[in-house]
Amino acid sequence: MVLTGTLMRFTGLRGSHLQAAALGSIGLCLVLWMRAAGLDQEERGNAERRAIFVGLWAPTLLLLEQSARESG
Repeated sequence: MVLTGTLMRFTGLRGSHLQAAALGSIGLCLVLWMRAAGLDQEERGNAERRAIFVGLWAPTLLLLEQSARESG
């Protein structure tokens, strides 16, 4: 995780940015999921998979935030 911390310091990325991105991905996931309810059966499965994919970004971003916090 040293490389990740170094890269985040070089780019100026902070833990608060990653937390905001994680919350944003959760919000986007919910919007995509609710929007999928209005689609027909064929398109609904694809839209739900897209919502799940976006929802999986949050844990990754939160782990990166934790790495940034621990590396200083």
